[in-house]
Amino acid sequence: MIPIETLVPFFLASVLLALAPGPDNIFVLTQSALYGQISGFYVTLGLCTGLFVHTTVVVLGVAAIFQASALAFTLLKLVGACYLLYLAWRAFHVSTTEIKANHHDRKPFGALYRRGIIMNVTNPKVSIFFLAFLPQFADPDRGSLSLQLILLGGLFIIATVLVFGSIAFLAGTIRQRLLQSNKVQIMMNRVAGMIFVGLALKLLATRH
Repeated sequence: MIPIETLVPFFLASVLLALAPGPDNIFVLTQSALYGQISGFYVTLGLCTGLFVHTTVVVLGVAAIFQASALAFTLLKLVGACYLLYLAWRAFHVSTTEIKANHHDRKPFGALYRRGIIMNVTNPKVSIFFLAFLPQFADPDRGSLSLQLILLGGLFIIATVLVFGSIAFLAGTIRQRLLQSNKVQIMMNRVAGMIFVGLALKLLATRH
């Protein structure tokens, strides 16, 4: 299979890519700051489940469809942007009563997990990125390309869990110091809403 001298550079590159500011780690940051560390971890698990979907898509060759079809690419992009705008609307319309409730009742973990999946899966650029990135570290001479791509995708997911988990922990820690102020919490929601709008616009501006 893949030699260690190939796996180590791939893993390091994956960690650096996960650290680079982008929609997913910003998403983890905002959700952890709003709902706490554990909630951020569930969002991270959702995002990584999305990465597993993208890995499967690449293995099956479906990613090539998004690369070749402008219509498929645009439709998926629109779905992702609409979802982000919905999250922005929710953040802008949060009430003081809801803020107080959030001090005692966390957002359902299942909802946060699904939020992470949708956020990641509806970004067609991730599939196209995987289609371009993973095969660079695979070699037909080493055996099954599908197994190699699955292994590489798994390593990328591990790197993402480590990086995004750290982001969730740090953001959640900061949140604990801000819970005493409803005004600060409302402001955090407004900032999160603006970030969601920015991510939606960025996704819409993404070219095929």
